[in-house]
Amino acid sequence: MHEQQPQTATKSHMCIAIIGNAGGSMLNFRAPLIQDIIALGHKVLAFAPDYDDDTKEKLREVGAVPLDYTLSRTGLNPFRDFSDIVRLRRELEGISPDMTLSFSIKPVIYGTIAARMANTRHRVALIEGLGYAFTRDGKSSLKRRSVGALARILYRLSLTFAERIFVLNSDDFNDLVDMRIAPANKITVLSGIGVELDKWRPAPPVLAPITFTLAARLIKDKGVIEFVEAARIIKAKQGDNVRFVLLGQIDTNPQAIEKATLDKWVEEGIVEWPGHVDMREWLAKTSVFVLPSYYREGVPRSTQEAMAMARPIVTTDVPGCRETVIDGRNGFLVPPRDPALLATAMERFIDEPQRITHMGIESRKMAEERFNVKNINAIMIAAMGLSAR
Repeated sequence: MHEQQPQTATKSHMCIAIIGNAGGSMLNFRAPLIQDIIALGHKVLAFAPDYDDDTKEKLREVGAVPLDYTLSRTGLNPFRDFSDIVRLRRELEGISPDMTLSFSIKPVIYGTIAARMANTRHRVALIEGLGYAFTRDGKSSLKRRSVGALARILYRLSLTFAERIFVLNSDDFNDLVDMRIAPANKITVLSGIGVELDKWRPAPPVLAPITFTLAARLIKDKGVIEFVEAARIIKAKQGDNVRFVLLGQIDTNPQAIEKATLDKWVEEGIVEWPGHVDMREWLAKTSVFVLPSYYREGVPRSTQEAMAMARPIVTTDVPGCRETVIDGRNGFLVPPRDPALLATAMERFIDEPQRITHMGIESRKMAEERFNVKNINAIMIAAMGLSAR
């Protein structure tokens, strides 16, 4: 982790507005941080654009105050986006928080700008991977290149107003600095967002039938197609003795896998697709967790959860993903976009099933060393100047 700069804030009790892109993400990914901040005597306001009553109630139980705001998550309409910034600025002016913490690409960009316009004193950005716009592909479309260029401009503008920037891997740190999007002295590199290790407990290894699971947003950049092609290769040899499971919902991303395609794979008997499910339940039925992503990940939360549950990992040697595997210790790293080599890595567990147990134990050890959410939250809280005095 890079050296911390002096603390951002100094008040003993503060009001922090956390600005996200979805109510579900606010609850599922930010709840431990919210609880730790509130435990220090601070107040948390949780902004999201798509709350339902159940999510709001669960956030109130955590101790946060859920608040609605408008945001187009994936649209590129500049008039709509500017209107959203103005509305959010008014919301922030009305409540006068001491600090904003924005996460996900649009809230980081537009939330930080709105906070600056509202004269919010302290502004913090959490970048959990550079995402679609920064995913490198030799065959990148004009749209992807254009979105990437626009994202770099908007990041550079908005992060000028951020006092502290959190990223989850050194590749993102280097890119932000090398592209002159943000200076090194503003950036803190975390090891990941972390998981609650007492909730994600090790589960007994699954040795029969050997089951490979991919859990992710169902978009091409997550390596879904490569996973399915690798499954075809293995199924041709092993038949129904090996299971392949896809977990995730249909996505609105430009790279989303269409439902008709998913249904076809299921009908062919290549993969199972139960949809969006309880991850703990399905990881308990999993032998090996697979994420062949070439998306610009931060450090994938799904992989951290699988590691905490003592599952070996097969993933790609790309930014974010490579942080979760020591090759040969708790799993295997493979090149992106290569179904044949992906299949070869998975077959090592079929040929030597004892690896499932041994590498799973190593995954849990690594999760305890690197991905304890309490330790990571403490680093964030200290860097934001929210620690108890």
